[in-house]
Amino acid sequence: MSQKLQVKAFFFNAKTDYLPYYKYFNLTLADEAIAKDILIAISKQNWDFSYPQLNLVFKINNLVVEENISVANIIKKLGTELTIDPVNSYRSTNGLIINNDDFMKSFELLAPFASEANKAHYKTLYALHYASETEKFDREYIGDAVLILAHKMISEGNENKEEILTAITSAHSGLLDCEYENNLFNAQDHTSAIDELKTMVSYNRDDEHPSLLDMIKGRFNIKKIEQPTEIPKKETKTIENIAQKQIAYYSGTSQEESNVISQIILDIGTKEVLLTRANKLSGQTLIENNKTLAFKKAGATLLDAFDAGAEILVVKDVNTLDMFNTHHKAIEKTLGREIIGLELLSSEDFITQASSITS
Repeated sequence: MSQKLQVKAFFFNAKTDYLPYYKYFNLTLADEAIAKDILIAISKQNWDFSYPQLNLVFKINNLVVEENISVANIIKKLGTELTIDPVNSYRSTNGLIINNDDFMKSFELLAPFASEANKAHYKTLYALHYASETEKFDREYIGDAVLILAHKMISEGNENKEEILTAITSAHSGLLDCEYENNLFNAQDHTSAIDELKTMVSYNRDDEHPSLLDMIKGRFNIKKIEQPTEIPKKETKTIENIAQKQIAYYSGTSQEESNVISQIILDIGTKEVLLTRANKLSGQTLIENNKTLAFKKAGATLLDAFDAGAEILVVKDVNTLDMFNTHHKAIEKTLGREIIGLELLSSEDFITQASSITS
């Protein structure tokens, strides 16, 4: 038995092309094929398809894959229609080959405090660096990999803890711009490590002295982080003619209700609009540190729904919903676009209203 794929592959040569483009391929691969075999098969059909011979990582359907992931697992997760891209399209020099100088440039932040073992470990985080979600919104972001290395160095007792924290926090786009999520095919959750780093920065054990974060924020005129407060429960909101409107559901990182909401949308007789950012974060945790980045992420989610034709966006997290509502004008200004006619509703209020229709 063999694996049949329909593949759309990225092409670009910085020496000859003004813009990137895609070519389409029908591939047949052996059952035991791995991700690298997809690229080999494309190159056999098209001689000018290029990919790295070392540090081979690339994107399939926007997820970062390493060369040895089995095609069977790729099909199981993504299906047989695949889009192949470089891990970072704007850094492409020739097809999937990129200028990866930024990877070691980020390491240089920690190099004065790092051992050879630390450097070796950092090199194993190559895929993680290019799977950073924040980089999509700020190309100068230092990457998740250097933050994970910083956490490891501190956890192992590196004597330069304060210097390490300063290095990753005072960079143009660093720790305080990280709302951790990544785009790895085999997902890795480093949320706790990022949160621990932010806690280290936020609170100095000696209360008589200003914390490192206070000093850094003072330098950049940024407000001090405040602990999120619980939003008081609001009156139930309803939307007129809800059963005649197209509905999208934004769950963020929580997927526990996705099937339930989809079924309810079906039950009330309307159409569900599927979102590419349904399970991405929207900047709510960044708003105190970097409003522009927060609004870019929030705007990306709202535009995902708006441009897909949704008339109602059901939102799982009430804090994110409050952010969308409270900062709507600022989000529009950041995007340079108006988002008019997209109604927002909490999942709790949606379920309540839908129950009255189906009962």
